[in-house]
Amino acid sequence: MNKKQMMIWVLCLSLFLIPIRAASAAAAVPVGEKLIYETAFTGTDSSLQGTSSQQQYFTVMDYWNVEGLKVNLHFQISQITADQISSVTLSLNGSPFYSFRPSLQNNGEQSISVNAPKSFLKNGVNTLSIQGYLRTAKENNQVCYVDNTPDNWLHLFNTSDVAVSYTTKALSGGIGDFSERFSGMDYVKKGQSLLSVPDNASGSELEAATYALSGFAKANTLPGTTLPLLPYREESVKDKGLVILVALADRVPGELKQQLDSSVDLAGHALIQLVNKNTRPTLVVTSKDESLLIKAGRLLASRQLVSQISSDTKVVDEATDVSSPAFAISSNVTFTETGDKLTGPNHQEQTYFVSLPSNRSIADSGKISLDFRYAENLDFDRSLVTVSINNTPVGSKKLTKELANGDILNLAIPQSLNITGNFSVTVAFDLEMQNAICTPNTGQMPWAYISKETAMHLNTKDRTDLLFNNYPYPFLRDEIFNHVAVVLPQKMDNYSYLSLSNVFNLLGQYAGGNTGDIHYYTDTVGADNLKDNNIIAIGSYKNNKVIRDNNDKLYFRYSKDGSSFISNEKMSIDEQYGAEIGTLQLLESPYQSGRGFMAVTGASTEDIYLVSKLIASEKDKWKVYGDSVTADKDGNVSAYRFKTITGAAKDSVITQITDRSDVLGFVVAVVLAVMLMIVSLLLLLRKHMKKRGDKHET
Repeated sequence: MNKKQMMIWVLCLSLFLIPIRAASAAAAVPVGEKLIYETAFTGTDSSLQGTSSQQQYFTVMDYWNVEGLKVNLHFQISQITADQISSVTLSLNGSPFYSFRPSLQNNGEQSISVNAPKSFLKNGVNTLSIQGYLRTAKENNQVCYVDNTPDNWLHLFNTSDVAVSYTTKALSGGIGDFSERFSGMDYVKKGQSLLSVPDNASGSELEAATYALSGFAKANTLPGTTLPLLPYREESVKDKGLVILVALADRVPGELKQQLDSSVDLAGHALIQLVNKNTRPTLVVTSKDESLLIKAGRLLASRQLVSQISSDTKVVDEATDVSSPAFAISSNVTFTETGDKLTGPNHQEQTYFVSLPSNRSIADSGKISLDFRYAENLDFDRSLVTVSINNTPVGSKKLTKELANGDILNLAIPQSLNITGNFSVTVAFDLEMQNAICTPNTGQMPWAYISKETAMHLNTKDRTDLLFNNYPYPFLRDEIFNHVAVVLPQKMDNYSYLSLSNVFNLLGQYAGGNTGDIHYYTDTVGADNLKDNNIIAIGSYKNNKVIRDNNDKLYFRYSKDGSSFISNEKMSIDEQYGAEIGTLQLLESPYQSGRGFMAVTGASTEDIYLVSKLIASEKDKWKVYGDSVTADKDGNVSAYRFKTITGAAKDSVITQITDRSDVLGFVVAVVLAVMLMIVSLLLLLRKHMKKRGDKHET
């Protein structure tokens, strides 16, 4: 082969390889390519009866160019349905767009696909309503007929979905646009988002990354899907569409460092910069100063602040204010700012959601004041209103014609509900009409209206029991990170990093701000550093000294060589089985009374990762209760309670009084009245003694 032929061969090979390298670096959700996102109906099957309706919700992201929308229904109707009378109507955001008559063929089971007008869509949450008009008896024009409602059913299978076809808009909105996509449901569902740190990350790098992770986890709307935290390596990032790297300046890889703004003094500033926008968008967070790197991580944890950054670069210095407002617990909760109207006969509901920190529960003396009015054409012998909390009824009232233009229902909140954290309040009206079977359904009558004066007076108390029932307490308190110390092994593999990210995905979901503190240590940390902290220890007996040193305090203890868990009073454990399970254990800190210690541990890092998935999202959190949980590779999860007395000491009477404004006001009034009586008695006594003295002198 001569020199000329060799040059041609090299040139051809280069042209062949360049597209391959470009493709490997390309975003996995490319701009301009048509994509489909399917939102399945609720996790369980649902049903319609008579003239009832069902609502399903799906989201359209701001960075989507919607091409089309298709509704895929899989359902079954009652086999005795009158198919020439019954119908189903689909509406999108309140606008009807398709009606059809269900078929009785194939035992009433069928599937249909309907294209919906995309002009009815809006960015954000959309509502698909499925309204049934189901009849099993034919109408007779001469007499009224009664249709048996239990026979009028349509069963929606959870294989139904809403499919949105779209293309992705170009990334043009800077850091705010990037952050929205990073926690966007399409990127998260496909595993395209990655938060990374350098290999053998330092405590400050992990702390900054954890704050950022908690903010993005808060914005993640997909239950059961987490955002991974891994070291920045080629095998970690090669299939990702969006990457965040949190690293000290001297640890940023060369190919990224050369793209950073060289005019920024990283000794006195932190830099957040978006690079590689047209290939694999990467957000680099860096500084030479550890405290400023952590501050930049806190900035990324604030969804409000990040959404406002439209440029590709953000510089953070000592003067930059990055703190989020602290969560305010109000004793007076209003449900609606303008009032809510419900229309139509029979059962109508309006649900309100109330946010509380996960460590707060409803105390006694709470009450709901429902201010409402309703139509005067009801059958008042059968119409009523019912208020429920978390689907548990707390009270009802019969509707009356005399109070139709202004009615009030005051209800005490039962403490026996044992409600902790967020909860829902449902106001349900049963608007029954006179001669309903002969009255056509107009859709706008009757009606009920919940006024803006409706409110809840809420007293709460702090739950400090060290039980997984109250998790994420003690690591979050009133939605703020509560003196958290994370103890990691000296050497971390991918399973260790993913276990760490699992823990903070769920903590991030509950976190309400970017304040509080998290500190990272290796297992050689001294007791003084752990003394005033709530500790999360991740690792095995062999690779985490803190777990090894406190093995005798664990509920599930390791054998002498640390290769397996041994039996205890709750569970008999085979030696081989004990080497293949992971455990979560929540106990009082061995380093200070009143603080918590959680061991996320197992004989291998894979076992640790498996058990950490139980506290990665709300999807599996219900399986975790008591103070110890075991999980194996076959998906068997067991929860136990070992402690008999848990948590901090109960509040004193004085503390309970000062925490209750109503009781405090009453006590102050009583004390003032008693003091006034005592002063009055003293003055009367003094006057009486003075008069007696005057008599003796005369």
